[in-house]
Amino acid sequence: MAEVKSDDIKKLREITSAGMMDCKKALLEFNGDIDKAADALRARGIAKAAKRAEKETSQGRVVSYIHGDGNIGVLLQLNCETDFVAKNKDFESIGKDLCMHIAAMSPLFISAEEVDQSTLDRETAIIEEQLKTEGKKKEQMAKILPGKIKKFYSEICLLEQAFVKDNKLTVSEYLKEHIAKFGENITVGRFTRYQVG
Repeated sequence: MAEVKSDDIKKLREITSAGMMDCKKALLEFNGDIDKAADALRARGIAKAAKRAEKETSQGRVVSYIHGDGNIGVLLQLNCETDFVAKNKDFESIGKDLCMHIAAMSPLFISAEEVDQSTLDRETAIIEEQLKTEGKKKEQMAKILPGKIKKFYSEICLLEQAFVKDNKLTVSEYLKEHIAKFGENITVGRFTRYQVG
């Protein structure tokens, strides 16, 4: 598979307003064909979702979910731009899906940006110690570390996790699909997961 040029990623971003990683993935998928990649991003709603990402989400609703015999519960604040969307049944369904995901996957943070420095430092030290034990040299460790940290984020951050109902999507991508559908920005304000025992 051909390597994607940064100029092509930049051009595709200008056309679609999609994120850098989404553009790179689409270009890889279509062997660098910008037009096909742009069409694919538009079809998936990612381009439209990216345009809405800066919009303020001051409306929304609190959604709850109790799992099984009541030993796990989740409260989620899901935000959107208008009360019209907030009152929509499909919007509530997104909240329920996310609550179910949180119940199953126990994320600690919403996004990678929320991870505090002490948590990141602790994980980095653990990974470095593991790599030393494996006999990796400093320059090898420097190359391996970013990938390990990315994997760590995908385990503890809601938006980076593979979505439980469709593990081909991350939670972030699942939300982008619905942002495109509603034509409004949708964000997770906060969540709390409760577990008995």
